[in-house]
Amino acid sequence: MTADQMYTRFLPDEAATLSFAGSLMAAFLTGGGLVFLRGNLGAGKTTFVRGCLRSAGFQGAVKSPTFTLVEEYTLAGLALFHFDLYRLNDPEELEWIGIRDYFRPGTLSFIEWPERGAGYLPEPDLELELRYQPPGREALLKFNTPHGKHLMEALTTEQAGVK
Repeated sequence: MTADQMYTRFLPDEAATLSFAGSLMAAFLTGGGLVFLRGNLGAGKTTFVRGCLRSAGFQGAVKSPTFTLVEEYTLAGLALFHFDLYRLNDPEELEWIGIRDYFRPGTLSFIEWPERGAGYLPEPDLELELRYQPPGREALLKFNTPHGKHLMEALTTEQAGVK
């Protein structure tokens, strides 16, 4: 993996995580995508998804889909799916729910615990790993596709203060 495929940012608190998610959401709104979310329990994966939704104007409850497997949100012109595969017993279960039907143009999917769906998930545009780094967390991003590279460019432009 090369440096141009990676991005790292320190997030000192929940507000920074929500803000960071909002920065990425602006780019997601123009093309959807697939994002793998990695990190220990409580690392901030659902908080990140909440930040994306809030920045897009969603005001309802945002809960972890740990028991429902998937939560669906409808935004202006974009369907957002938030998956949590933590309780998945066998990756083949994803076939039973029609996982491929979720990955269509005009959708954005966030998948927590993607390793539990190995072999049944396509390559993500972006992989985000949240790691505890007291007093906050560190966000490590890997961009895998041309769309992922576009997301990285939007993020680094935002960080540099270029509008």
